[in-house]
Amino acid sequence: MELAISLLIIAVTGLVVYAIIKTNPAKPMQLPARPATPYEPALPEGAPALHWSDDGRFLVEVVNESRYQATLKALAGDHGEQAAAAPYLATLVPDDVNPYESAAVAVFLGGRMTGYLSPKASLTFRALLKHKEIEGRITSCEAQVRGGGVWQNGRLSYVVVLDMEPLEK
Repeated sequence: MELAISLLIIAVTGLVVYAIIKTNPAKPMQLPARPATPYEPALPEGAPALHWSDDGRFLVEVVNESRYQATLKALAGDHGEQAAAAPYLATLVPDDVNPYESAAVAVFLGGRMTGYLSPKASLTFRALLKHKEIEGRITSCEAQVRGGGVWQNGRLSYVVVLDMEPLEK
């Protein structure tokens, strides 16, 4: 008897689920339109409001460099088969109009876009700007383009590291 009741409950549940699905079909989710060209912020004019330093430790890594590998290769210069460690002055730009991330911070080297701070690091960085009363202003720090060495018959990717105190704990 218990088996019959269990089977009846399963059958009724199946019919209810089937009825819900048939009367309420899933509609495809509309994705936002992608711009014809990828978004890239412009480097604003003007002197940085502050220069950050962590005494040459270079512990903050820039993210999204995969899109900028050609730029980073050019910035790294000729370094043969060894990994690059090309020094630059980085410009950090709060990107308030970024369509993908509301608190983005863009990183420029030599006037060229090279990536962003991670989302978590961007929030911490913006809080630091606010604390120092320079919210929304551009700042700078020393940077290095590293990588690109030859390993197992191929070149490794390039990365950008910044000489500023770690922003993620």
